[in-house]
Amino acid sequence: MGIRWRKSSKSADDEGDACLELAEHDGEILMRESDNPGVVIHTTRAKLRAFLDGAKEGEFDNLA
Repeated sequence: MGIRWRKSSKSADDEGDACLELAEHDGEILMRESDNPGVVIHTTRAKLRAFLDGAKEGEFDNLA
């Protein structure tokens, strides 16, 4: 079975390529950009949770 990539409905532009995609595979969380799918970041659930919690608290707002 292949990797099932998921993306937020809020992340696509008109061409559908301005988004980050996430997947779970072999116990890891994978992340890639839809317009550069060959580059994949591997992380853990705990590290992703820490990042998402920081994003929700606005820690990265100055980068957007």
